[in-house]
Amino acid sequence: MELVKTFKKILKEKGLKGNIRAQRAGCLDACDFGPSVVVYPEGIYYGGVQPEDINEIVEEHLIANRPVKRLMIDFSKSTETSE
Repeated sequence: MELVKTFKKILKEKGLKGNIRAQRAGCLDACDFGPSVVVYPEGIYYGGVQPEDINEIVEEHLIANRPVKRLMIDFSKSTETSE
């Protein structure tokens, strides 16, 4: 919930509330990658996200349309296998 609260706070501070929504979700099929964030409609997943990463995600991805590569999840490195 700390990530959601931080997202909502930053979105409000930047005047984006109403245009962009931060919503709590379950595992998002990304539990192996720690706290995760997914940005739609692109479907870009970020893993290992910490509260101090939120401003960067908002500034770079949501405002400037530049995904934050260092946080992007590479699902090909997942420890689970599909059957």
